[in-house]
Parts: sequence; structure tokens; C-alpha cells
Amino acid sequence: MPAIWRWWTRSANWHASKGVTPSQLALAWVMAQGEHIVPIPGTKRRRYLEENVAATSITLSEQELAAIEAVFPLQAAAGARYGEEAMTYING
Repeated sequence: MPAIWRWWTRSANWHASKGVTPSQLALAWVMAQGEHIVPIPGTKRRRYLEENVAATSITLSEQELAAIEAVFPLQAAAGARYGEEAMTYING
């Protein structure tokens, strides 16, 4: 299981309790890392663009940031984005 999916299952309660999508929570976390960090999310649908823009109004408390980093510490993401079989479709 890719590392991101482990985070996803652990983060389900956080985004639900804040009334935001998982993507919005992730973008809010990235934006909370400092003014020198600028996320550049990609999207193909207008509704996702609107969700991404709405993420700019989400504020995470110090306690929420600490809880997220306790479950998914900085530098923890590693490995391929997709499973081995899926990569064959991407890379040919």
C-alpha cells in the first residue's frame, strides 16, 4: 500500500470533523508550512478548482498541525505514487 493511502485512512476523521474534503485538508496543511511554500494543485474539473480555492480559507490550529505531523511526519512519504501494475499503464 502506498504511503499516501495510509495517511488517507488515518486522516478521514480530521477532514470530516472540519467539514472539508481530504484534498482541502492536504492543501491547508501545505499552506500552513510557511509563506515560502506554494502548492500548485492540478485539476481537470471546475468543482475541484473551486474546492482548491476554498482551501485557502481553512485554518489549522497548532494542535491540528501537530496531530497531522504525528501521524504523517515530515519526510515520511516515500515510494511510487501508483502501484506497480498501474505504473505499466503510465510508463507504457
